[in-house]
Amino acid sequence: MSLGFTEIILIALFILIVFGAKRIPELARAMGRASYEFKKAKEELNAESREFMEAAERAAEGEDKNTEKE
Repeated sequence: MSLGFTEIILIALFILIVFGAKRIPELARAMGRASYEFKKAKEELNAESREFMEAAERAAEGEDKNTEKE
């Protein structure tokens, strides 16, 4: 589903009418900050899950070595 030129113009006019010209830059900044925070949180979650997986793999390798010795 893609937006055409007419739909984009209608959305822009609606935003302009609802929020006014003075509030649009504030909203854009807020959306930018929210996007940045979302990406940052996503990267932190990915790093944490990667560390968890590596720790689980190391623990599994350690268990395999212990069972081979017995």
